[in-house]
Amino acid sequence: MKLEKNNDNPINEEKIVNQIRGLALDMIQEAKSGHPGIVLSAAPIIYCLYSRFLKINPENPEFYNRDRFVMSAGHGSSLLYATLHMAGYDLELYDLKKFRQINSKTPGHPEYKITPGVDMTTGPLGQGLATAVGVAIGEKHLEENYNKEPEKLIDFYTYVLCGDGDLEEGISYEAMSLAGTLKLNKLIVLYDSNDTSLSSKNVACFTENIEERMKSMNWNYIRVNDGENLEEINHAIELAKSNLLSPTLIEVKTTLGKYSKYEGKNKIHGGVLEEEDLSNIKKKLKLRDIPFNISSDTMEDFQYLIHTRMLGVCEDFYERLEHLDDSLKEELTFLMNEDKTTNSKHIIYEKPEDDKESLRDTSGKVLNSIVKNSNIFLGGSADLFEPTKTYIEGAGDYAANNYKGKNIFFGVREHAMGAILNGISLLGYRSYGSTFLSFSDYLKPSIRMAAMLDLPVTYLFTHDSISIGEDGTTHQPVEQLVSLRATPNLEVFRPCDANEVIGAYKAVLKKKSGPSVISLSKTTLPILSTTSSSGVAKGGYVVRENKRKLDGILIATGEEVHQAIEVANLLEVKGFDVRVVSMPSIERLLEQEEEYIESVIPVGVKKIVIEAASSMSWNRIVYHPKYLITLDSFGSSGKREDVYTKYGFDIASLEEKIENLLK
Repeated sequence: MKLEKNNDNPINEEKIVNQIRGLALDMIQEAKSGHPGIVLSAAPIIYCLYSRFLKINPENPEFYNRDRFVMSAGHGSSLLYATLHMAGYDLELYDLKKFRQINSKTPGHPEYKITPGVDMTTGPLGQGLATAVGVAIGEKHLEENYNKEPEKLIDFYTYVLCGDGDLEEGISYEAMSLAGTLKLNKLIVLYDSNDTSLSSKNVACFTENIEERMKSMNWNYIRVNDGENLEEINHAIELAKSNLLSPTLIEVKTTLGKYSKYEGKNKIHGGVLEEEDLSNIKKKLKLRDIPFNISSDTMEDFQYLIHTRMLGVCEDFYERLEHLDDSLKEELTFLMNEDKTTNSKHIIYEKPEDDKESLRDTSGKVLNSIVKNSNIFLGGSADLFEPTKTYIEGAGDYAANNYKGKNIFFGVREHAMGAILNGISLLGYRSYGSTFLSFSDYLKPSIRMAAMLDLPVTYLFTHDSISIGEDGTTHQPVEQLVSLRATPNLEVFRPCDANEVIGAYKAVLKKKSGPSVISLSKTTLPILSTTSSSGVAKGGYVVRENKRKLDGILIATGEEVHQAIEVANLLEVKGFDVRVVSMPSIERLLEQEEEYIESVIPVGVKKIVIEAASSMSWNRIVYHPKYLITLDSFGSSGKREDVYTKYGFDIASLEEKIENLLK
């Protein structure tokens, strides 16, 4: 393909590619750290994408119907930043010179909302690719809800640049397996295949047949034999876009560190080039050996190619948006906005006649009432719809023949589920996923990413206590709550009854952004007359008030609140006046005004925590370990009552221990 502005002025694409390489290498040299290997090998791939295919608008990076590009090989950030600068994004030469420096727009790995044009924070290998599957899932759902034939309001592709490391991580294959099952044909992965990892040649650790593996997962596979050949890369992407039945992986054979004296060797993966090597590379690339020297012609030509492809595309989208029905337009506008505050008026809950219910059942009722009434919610379960009570009745199953369905069957793939939920939320959805609390560990890397990206993902973790009994140690969570509570920007709610479950949902829906956990008991529990949804919003509040002089305060969460109240009633007979505080969210309480905190847990009064989980959550509330009735060992398989007794959470043991502490 010959690209030109006019017959007398052909565009020198090789020169643009090499200019990108030179800029990216200069960034690494200036920072004295980075990854030159991928810069030299993958520059033709990223150039081809941006110049010939990506539907983007550098002047409006958040244009909603843009193609998404995920740099899953996040260590190649300098390559991405150099490309974005050349493409005309708001990324100045000054920003490139500040690569990897504090408070710059060019951090060591790509970060969403820090750098214009970056669609996803990447770095932990495999996360980007798996998240891209979520974006592709969301795109199909958007098409089904907002495209009215013959108009195509939503119509974008999701592209990924990945390396060997991404494909070695298990999360990638979890997500890719699901993508193949769902036939997400608008997901295109470009694999920078150079047979070299950071520590060795791939022969030491990565020898599977990629083509056969892709085909076994219902993926389309295309091979590009020469990673320097733009026409071969171009043809492969065109073929991928023409496939309507499956996602595509394009394996582009490249040489790591091409043109370096260390080309093809793992040494070139990371670090700073020797000055002589850099000079020789620039000589081979026909670049001036001057740091950050840019030919204005190359920038103009690159931007010309993008601009001519994009003429009228953004305007056409916003014009079609105006023609949507009011209700659909309102939903899509919500998805496009950053503020995810949601009206909780759709919460409908009918309590059982006996005023007793498992919290997972309450959650299921509430979730159904919310999701049925809006298209802005999308989620599912890691093969645990029935135990977690998260199946949305009448909403349809998300499948290759029904992208409008709201129930996503992730399969036994918690790790991928977490990343996919992030991808869905990157499109503006309030996504949610469910599994057992003990299995939240599988999602932890993805939860961490959601917290970094401030995404409105809700995790519904059931079976949240050793009280599940017979399933035993592997299924009884102990350290999970403290791990989740320790994650910055992640709110954790552990409600004690149906009223607090409703309160947790309301608190989550009122958040403008950020992920949340709702930890739910499997045990059937009474609905208390003293609990309230408004109390949850403040993190902690009194559910049993003292009557005279306050002898002590029992602080509990989840089902342990019921035990605390029962123990307090027994101690009252013995002359102890005890207050019980339910604390569904430690963080929320500690964010309240001092006056409120003092009214709930006043200074100078003995405070005793009851929670059948790690003690490490409570150091900001209780300072002496003897006042922590918690669990710092794994549980056991047995009847609920026997497990409680073994670990001192039965009523008799609690009463005795607390009485001794109050004396």
